[in-house]
Formats: sequence, C-alpha cells, structure tokens
Amino acid sequence: MTSSPLACAACPVRDRAACSALDEGERGDLARLGRHRVLSPGEVLFAADEANDRCATLVSGALKIGTVESDGSERILSLIHPAGFVGELFAPVAHFDVTALTRSEVCVFSRREYEAAVERYPALARALLRRSSEDLLGARSLMGIVARTSARDKVAGFLLAMGEAASDSPCHPAATFELPLSRSEVAGLLGLTIETVSRQLTALERSGAIRRNGLRGIELVDAAQLGN
Repeated sequence: MTSSPLACAACPVRDRAACSALDEGERGDLARLGRHRVLSPGEVLFAADEANDRCATLVSGALKIGTVESDGSERILSLIHPAGFVGELFAPVAHFDVTALTRSEVCVFSRREYEAAVERYPALARALLRRSSEDLLGARSLMGIVARTSARDKVAGFLLAMGEAASDSPCHPAATFELPLSRSEVAGLLGLTIETVSRQLTALERSGAIRRNGLRGIELVDAAQLGN
C-alpha cells in the first residue's frame, strides 16, 4: 500500500466528500493530517476485531464492508463508493473487514487527529453526519434490493443502484459504469447463483435495458426498465 501527501486541489471528490464543508484554510489544516494511499484489489484497509486507529475517505474505486461467517463464506454488508467515509470514530476496534474491491485511492487519517478536527470544525461534524445518513440510506436500499422476491428485480435493482452510485448527479444514474463486484460477489450479495445472475443480465440486455461492455462494463440504455 503506497502512501503520499494529500493533493486536495486535484481530488475528484473534493466537492462531495465531508471535507467539502470546510473553507480552503480549514481544508488545508485537515489535509496536513492525512496521507493518500492506493489499495490493490482485495487489499484490506481495516481488519475485523483489530485495534483501529485510522479512518478514511474513499477518493476513487470501491470498498466492501463484510464479515466471514462460521462456514467460511463471506457476507457483504455494505458497499462504499467515492466520497464515502469509513472508520468508526470514537470506537477503538473495527467490527468488520473493509476491503478494496478494485484499485482504490483513499485519504487516510489518524482517528485521534480526525476526532480533534471534528470537534474543532463544527461544519465538518455536520457534514459527516449527513454523509453517515446517506451511507446508512444506501445500505438500507441495498438490503431492500436483496430482500426482493424475483431474481430479475434483484439484479435490475442492483444495476440501477450501482449506476446511481457512479453518477455525479443526484437526479439520474450514470450512463456507463464498471461493476465493482465480480459475478460471484454479486451472486453472493443478492442470494442468487452465478448462473442466475448471468441469465438475468442476458435477459436485461435482450430487453434493451442494458448493454454489457467487457467483463464488468455496463451501459444503461433504458434505465426506466430497471426500476419497474
């Protein structure tokens, strides 16, 4: 995991992350506390049940929050998209694994120093609360998708959710994006088999709702179909 100083001026999520609530001087103070790190796919940022003295903002890529069940299977609890915040402030132990799904870039901070910054800058505290609320809503939405009855609705809802997460606009999903999860991970998350996921993707492509580009590329041709 490589590390370098933060370069906020070139940050692609500087207008969406919690730190966007700060003015330039305050943001500069916060930036001096952090480091920019690059994670390889599968690399663990925070490990479950280990003392955790860090927190992070995701700049690019995707992270998963998950746990390993007693039978050795993985259960994905939530996905973190760019501008998302990870790390339990005011808690010394990480309860779940936080792992990079793709090549990911993060701004990592000392938990103690970030806690002090939150107390020093009320605007940052309010922004983190909003960010946490948005992430909680996203997690609940994902749970709602998993709970759907039909395989078609699960896969369609998942694709729409990924398009919305990849979009810079709150009004419509991204037209094209890369799925952060493998076919196997999507199946495990949705409670389906890999074969069922593949069949549903094929059916959605034949109906004109999506177009697949390579292994993980998705183009939303008719996003309205996914919401029906």
